Amino acid sequence: MEGSLLEPTLYTIKGIAILDYDGNRLLAKYFDKKVFPTTKEEKAFEKNLFNKTHRENNEIIMLDGLTCVYKSNVDLFFYVMGSSHENEIILMSVLNCLYDTVNQILKKNMEKKVFLESMDILMLAMDEICDGGIIIDADPNSVVSRVALRNDDIPIGEQTVAQVFQSAKEQLKWSLLK
Repeated sequence: MEGSLLEPTLYTIKGIAILDYDGNRLLAKYFDKKVFPTTKEEKAFEKNLFNKTHRENNEIIMLDGLTCVYKSNVDLFFYVMGSSHENEIILMSVLNCLYDTVNQILKKNMEKKVFLESMDILMLAMDEICDGGIIIDADPNSVVSRVALRNDDIPIGEQTVAQVFQSAKEQLKWSLLK
């Protein structure tokens, strides 16, 4: 029985979280309901994880039986969690993909305000990287190309309100600059 727990599986990711500089959740997905049955447990884990990592320069920590890899930039903290026997290199490749994808989408302006303005596309990008704990893609360029729909190419009836406002704002800006 114990040997079967260590056999390779496609479900390598237990959770992905992006926190702000105060340790508050900006975006998170957890895939193992046995480890994180409710949002209360998720937030308690995030608080503990942030308290242990926000002043450190390491890239990996073992916490509550999970292997956690992390990276920070300006006021964002990126975390990828896997089981205690998970390969750290695989977890790190997912973390690097997430970090680089967010960096590309935000056009190297990785701040909380810009992050929140692009939340819809960032959620889609996170889904493109990992689905249900299974790693789908670890190439940031591939992920960005799949989620980067240009507003001009979408019929107005299928655009979200935010996309319509953004498009109108861009058109107004260019008309004023002429």
